[in-house]
Order: sequence, then C-alpha cells, then structure tokens
Amino acid sequence: MSDIGLFKKRAAEAAVQTLQPGMVVGLGTGSTARHAIERIARLISDKVLCNIVCVPSSAATEKLARALEIPLTDLEKNPDIDINIDGADEVDPDFNLIKGGGGALLREKILAQTSKRNIIIVDETKLSPKLGTRFFLPVEVLEFAWRPEQQYLRGLGADVQLRKTKLGAPFKTDSGNVVLDANFGPMGNPGELAARLDSRAGVMGHGLFLGLVAEIFVGGESGVRRLVRGQDKAC
Repeated sequence: MSDIGLFKKRAAEAAVQTLQPGMVVGLGTGSTARHAIERIARLISDKVLCNIVCVPSSAATEKLARALEIPLTDLEKNPDIDINIDGADEVDPDFNLIKGGGGALLREKILAQTSKRNIIIVDETKLSPKLGTRFFLPVEVLEFAWRPEQQYLRGLGADVQLRKTKLGAPFKTDSGNVVLDANFGPMGNPGELAARLDSRAGVMGHGLFLGLVAEIFVGGESGVRRLVRGQDKAC
C-alpha cells in the first residue's frame, strides 16, 4: 500500500470508531470510503457494532457492502441517518468540499443533507487553500441538456469536458445522468457558483458541498488529525 493509501486507511479507521451500535449509517463512495466500509464490516463480524444498518450512496458501494455482509437499508425505510461517512476530492479551510470524482455526487449529497452528522475522511493531500485549486468541479446534468449546460459553464469561465468511460462512451451515473467536469481554477466565491448551478433546470447536482460537514479525519505523515468545524481550520 502506498503512503497515501495508508493515510486514507488510518483516517477511515479512526472515523469508524465514532460509530455506535444501533445507528443508521450512510456509506460514501470511492477509494477512501472503501476503507471505512471494510472496517465497518470487520467490526460487525467481531460483534463490536451490533444492530447497525447502512445506506449506500451508489451501486458500487451497495455491491461492496453486500459482499462484506453489511446490513443495508434505504431512505424509504430509514429517512434519518445518524452518521454519514464519506471521502472528498478537495477540502478548504472552512470545511467546504468538492466531491464527485467517483461519479456518485448526487446521491452522496442526498445522504449528506439527510444525515445528522457528516464525517469526512481524507489524506492530507486533499487539503487546499481554495476549492478548485487542485480539483475540477463535477456537475451532474440531464443527458438531454448536457450541451447547453456545457456552454453555460464555459460562460462562467470554466474549461469543461464531458466525462467519458475508458471505452470513450459518456459516463453515466447511477441515476442515468452524465457528468461535466468543470475546471474553474481557485474559486473566490463557491457559494455564489453553487447558487448559479442550483438555478439551472438541467443541472441535477454538483460537487460543491458547502456547510454540510461537522468533522474531518485527516491522515498524514504525523498520524490522524480529527478536525471539528468551529474549532479548527482544515488547513
């Protein structure tokens, strides 16, 4: 395992220690969230975490969780989530995020907005002075509207590419939408940009997660740091 992979694993395992028996837990998507899911499965198998049920944020996460015999539920049966654990592609000093590199941004945001407590796990390379400095912004759009939405994003100053699979076909989310990857560079006002995107009928979701995170576990050379919004700066 690389150093970055080890940092992610340590952060994920520390975050999972916040879970308690009987909770409803949201499960994120991606390589970092995978470490948390694997740790949850071990704790369930060891009878440390009893009577928890989990809501997966993607088909890939659901497949992994089922393979690991994690009890699953959905938002129809459990509309209130106690803790949501997920990764992030970029984190600014005020605990705002860019997410969506794995393509599950819409469902991940639904879980984040539904949860009483959101915990993010990252390695230290994900910390950034401003969103957009190190990562593009994924924007999930209705396939019918992808071309005008691409033009709209370009009009806002972004370099925009339609995300494609390795075979060259448009990447499709679990909801059947496509993703535009918009490179804005460092964002001076992500809140204003989020409001503009939220106003577009063709935009189903975007990767700006603003004001949703309570805690961040950061893995790095010196170990794992637990940061709490209102008490710490992420970088």
